[in-house]
Amino acid sequence: MKYEPRFKNPFTDELFEAILLLENKEECYRFFEDLCTVKEIQSFSQRLQVAKLLRQNKTYNEIEEVTGASTATISRINRYLQYGADGYQLILDRLEKKERQEE
Repeated sequence: MKYEPRFKNPFTDELFEAILLLENKEECYRFFEDLCTVKEIQSFSQRLQVAKLLRQNKTYNEIEEVTGASTATISRINRYLQYGADGYQLILDRLEKKERQEE
């Protein structure tokens, strides 16, 4: 069964095509600084860290202490890890693989 996101539209397709054209971390910083507010970028990075810590079986209290995320946010991310579109799983697997290769 093919995955179809709920928010798919031509504008979102073009945004993701643009992101896929970024070639390195510096380009990502430059593009996202122009595209998003600092708070939005901080929220994205916080969510990724929460997902990473949940996968490491950290408690909500430990995650809240490390990331500053609310228990509601942690709970929502946990739900997505378990029942979402597997986007977190996909990227966390790739990040772990990259970290192993760099060791």
